[in-house]
Amino acid sequence: MEVERLWGARAGTPEGDRLDVLATLIDACETKHYPTDPPDPIEAIKFRMEQHGLTRRDLEEMIGTRTRIAEVLNRKRGLSIANDPPSA
Repeated sequence: MEVERLWGARAGTPEGDRLDVLATLIDACETKHYPTDPPDPIEAIKFRMEQHGLTRRDLEEMIGTRTRIAEVLNRKRGLSIANDPPSA
């Protein structure tokens, strides 16, 4: 495959430019023909917790109280991107 042959080519070289064009075309084709839905945020949190061996207690610093964590993970409270520190 051409991309494999060019992989690691230096930017600014003809090979690097060709790799960049091929990568852009592949990405556009995959996006058009094989679109993927964004992951469910709660499932993403649970997956990350599982992968890193985290418990609900480990989320207290980021989300807040155990009650709030339970509400979020059980979909009884929505997620937000507020920069406010969690209330106790």
